[in-house]
Amino acid sequence: MLRARMGNPGSRLRVLIADDHPLFRLGLRAGLEGEGLVVVAEAQDGKEALEKTLALNPEAVLLDLRMPVLDGLECTRMLRKKGYSGLIALLTTYQEPALVREAFLAGADAYFSKELSAPELKRRLLRVAQGEEKLKPPDLPSLTSREEEVLRLLAQGLSVKEMAKALGLSPDTVKDHLESLYGKLLARNRVEALEKARSLGFLAKK
Repeated sequence: MLRARMGNPGSRLRVLIADDHPLFRLGLRAGLEGEGLVVVAEAQDGKEALEKTLALNPEAVLLDLRMPVLDGLECTRMLRKKGYSGLIALLTTYQEPALVREAFLAGADAYFSKELSAPELKRRLLRVAQGEEKLKPPDLPSLTSREEEVLRLLAQGLSVKEMAKALGLSPDTVKDHLESLYGKLLARNRVEALEKARSLGFLAKK
């Protein structure tokens, strides 16, 4: 849908920007607006960004990773849970691979450094929106064959005891594999593990 909108002659990408620093928002807005892009709203924290995005339905949102009330990651998760299907890009000065991967697992489409100039950020954002550039999370976890088996059984709804019986392992060994699996997927529980496994392509999406 987003690519179709962007394909209209003369259309401009409607963007919401969220950052808790007013001067940064001001400079970002001035640098982004123009041909191909218009800023339709600003937000000073994640809660305001969530509310305005759901109310205005912009085609893209730029979220600072570190914001008060609701940070960029949690705002991204909540937007996706509430059905927002537009482009979500996170802005940050942090470039740790684990954070980048967590952003994509949360539902983000892109992850940009605040060190980028406004023209370069705009160019890359428009390319992602038009489907000309696809960003993928770095350092995807590598699962062992046993972890893949455990994940498959987890998706079938089996308990630890049932998985142990199916695999011919002890329950404690299955728990060890689950702990390792959760760690690689940055998941806290079964539900999160399955959601993140699907988003990374380890399981077919529902």
